Amino acid sequence: MRISALISPLGCQRLWPLVRLVTLVGLVVALAAASSPPTFERDRLTIESAAGRFEFQVELATTPDQRAYGLMFRENLPDDHGMLFDFGQPQPVAMWMRNTYIPLDMVFIRADGRIGRIVHDARPLSDTVLDSGEPVRAVLELRGGVTAELGIQPGDRVVHPLLGKRSAPAASQ
Repeated sequence: MRISALISPLGCQRLWPLVRLVTLVGLVVALAAASSPPTFERDRLTIESAAGRFEFQVELATTPDQRAYGLMFRENLPDDHGMLFDFGQPQPVAMWMRNTYIPLDMVFIRADGRIGRIVHDARPLSDTVLDSGEPVRAVLELRGGVTAELGIQPGDRVVHPLLGKRSAPAASQ
């Protein structure tokens, strides 16, 4: 077939069903990808605070796709559950609440496991940028209000294999 035949009105009519089919297949694939959230591994972590030790069941967001999706579209989050976003190395981090339906506490965690900053009750569905204020290794998202209820504060330690190891006590001589 000559190029002039493809761009003629008759040529366009012959190609139109193929163009529609390719467009439809592309749309179906895009919708399927958008509607299926990534899967997350689950693990436990502990926060050691002056107020006590608190255990949480967390989902791990370690890949770019997982970190981008996070807790979006969730309608509830139990008090002892959360999501731990691991960034692999300390870096400035910024989060937002787009497509997140529930208020969250964002716990920004340094590489040594110490909490650097907490954003309390981040507003659902907001595009406001919530930044770490310093380089952090991870962010823990919990149900909004949990950190205040439990007395968790900056300086407290988050214990998890992805974060700094707790040093062993020195042996007595």
